[in-house]
Amino acid sequence: MNHLRESDAAGEAPLVGPGVEPEVEDTAFRRDRLLASLALMFGCGLALALPFALRAGAEFFLPVTAALVIAISLVPLLEWLERRRIPSALAALFCVILFIAMANIAVAAIVFPATEWFKALPERMGQMRQTLAPLVDVYSNLQEFVDDVVREFGRSPSSAPQRVQVETPSSLLQIIATSAPFAAIQMFFAVLVIFFFLSGWTRMRKKTITARASFGGAMTTARVIQQVVDATSAYLGTITIVNIGMGLMVALVLHFIGMPTPLMWGGIAAVLNYIPYLGPIASALLLALGGLMTFEHPWYALLPALSFIVIHLIEANFVTPLAVGRRLFINPLLILLSLSFWAWVWGTTGALLAVPILIITRTILDAAGKPDIAGFLFEEGTLIHEHHDDPRGASGGP
Repeated sequence: MNHLRESDAAGEAPLVGPGVEPEVEDTAFRRDRLLASLALMFGCGLALALPFALRAGAEFFLPVTAALVIAISLVPLLEWLERRRIPSALAALFCVILFIAMANIAVAAIVFPATEWFKALPERMGQMRQTLAPLVDVYSNLQEFVDDVVREFGRSPSSAPQRVQVETPSSLLQIIATSAPFAAIQMFFAVLVIFFFLSGWTRMRKKTITARASFGGAMTTARVIQQVVDATSAYLGTITIVNIGMGLMVALVLHFIGMPTPLMWGGIAAVLNYIPYLGPIASALLLALGGLMTFEHPWYALLPALSFIVIHLIEANFVTPLAVGRRLFINPLLILLSLSFWAWVWGTTGALLAVPILIITRTILDAAGKPDIAGFLFEEGTLIHEHHDDPRGASGGP
């Protein structure tokens, strides 16, 4: 008491008072806004640079991402084997062998027959012209008129004939031979990533959960990991079963129609069906091309493509919604944006991985919380003048 009286008598300001807390709150508010601004600028820069980094480093990022997505989808099988007292290494090896066996079956059913179709394509061009002749005859007079006009305007006495040399493109076997070593290295690297991820999954999950500082943080981490695994494995497992069933149905219908190698066409339809919206369109176009190469009558040649369209409509509107349900519903706009982005970054493989990556990203963001950029810009002060109430004015002070 004597010290306080002496400080008051000496004219020193007290350590606490009505004007100190508002200044501290305002300083803390400005500091938080500065940190949020820096985080927002850093996030925008990372978002702009990340696509180009992923595209430039596709040789590394693509096999790693594909391997992680496949490994996450195999985690339920791994955990089922571990509950049967099978060691983690043996369970991971079994999952890898199962995946390799399924991939080899798909390659044997699709790639090798497709090579024969590519070889026969130049020979079947004449038959395709004959098949499309009734449709082309409708426009023959117009084509002749356009050719006459171009020929008249193309005549020039001073123009000398130019020789254009067209190089014959490499065959499919030459392309495979040149790219096979690099693709084999990437596939071997991806298989190793899958194996080591699965073999160390249980230890890694326990370490990640127990490393949290609080019980609530540990439970949240465990819940997020489980949600990511459940959502990814449920989607890929369900879609795989649906696509295999649809591919077998397409192969059966094409067999009755008389289409050669129906299993190849069913496999192509099943694989491309992993790509939403664009995959079925590509399958229909390829089946139309195959029908023109096989059958002579134009309307009968379009029957394989029409049959696939009917099967796909049944699958997309009845089977898949019934199997997947509402728990894995994703906004179609987000699917299209993710599809276009990953197809631009990594091509066809990126398009195949677009939906699983979107599911993983959405699950993590739903658990961690989405950044409120609109609130940061418009609600709390960057684009309005009075970002918060003045505590001194609210308390009635001067």
